[in-house]
Amino acid sequence: MELSLGVTFAVLGAGLLHAGWNALLKSAGGGDPLLDTATVVAGATVCALPVLPFVALPYPAAWPFVLASAVIHFAYYITLAEAYRSGDLSFAYPLMRGTAPLLVTLLGIAFLRELPSAQVMLGVVLISGGIVGIAFAQRHRHSRAAVTWALTNAAIIAVYSLVDGSGARVAGSALSYVLWMTFLEGLFFLAWIRMYRGPVSVSYIGAQWRRGLLGGFCSVAAYGIVLWAMTRAPIAAVAALRETSVLFATIIGTVLLKEGFGAARLAGAVSVVAGVAVLKL
Repeated sequence: MELSLGVTFAVLGAGLLHAGWNALLKSAGGGDPLLDTATVVAGATVCALPVLPFVALPYPAAWPFVLASAVIHFAYYITLAEAYRSGDLSFAYPLMRGTAPLLVTLLGIAFLRELPSAQVMLGVVLISGGIVGIAFAQRHRHSRAAVTWALTNAAIIAVYSLVDGSGARVAGSALSYVLWMTFLEGLFFLAWIRMYRGPVSVSYIGAQWRRGLLGGFCSVAAYGIVLWAMTRAPIAAVAALRETSVLFATIIGTVLLKEGFGAARLAGAVSVVAGVAVLKL
């Protein structure tokens, strides 16, 4: 498998979509990271449901991956909300997404025997280093809780990336895999939200339904593209390219949310772009 130009552009597009739904989370007016996350999950579940009758079921070999992913994503959403609760999104998001590709690479070597070339490894390091540099561009002290939750989330991202990449490869269709996985994980997570937060969760999600549908569509589309790419290119390379979403999120934050960019973020951005270039040299 190699990273073609078409796959590269597709994954960069997925990164833009991923940055878009995280920007929606950041700009949400409710002030409750867990319920804001649940709103996007609900939107993704609704977006997946009407398409399910028109796609084939994943092959039997893929169902253990689908079910495992639903459980892993439950942990992902919990740690995501806690990372955003304890730290700024502009810090937590890059730290989570920046460290995940390195973990994916190491786990891929250990469990999939997918040894990256020196060129791919250099690209991954440049992208991850640039993203983590963007996270620490702000000079003020970040809480230990924010760092802990973000790194825990990064480890979970690495695990579900390998599980879903492997599952999509044996599912027969990456689209079928991502739709069924999204629907099942959504039912699981939303049922827990209803039990944990009570009726207020239903009214909260209902009041934010437009934001949830838009964010959910971007989430499903972005991950569908990524899983399709993982059936055609090394998982480590795709995982690293996907995290260019941090660069897009930084640009969105600068242009639309009026956040500062600064020299440190510029240096991180240059490193990310250089990493993308190395992957495609």
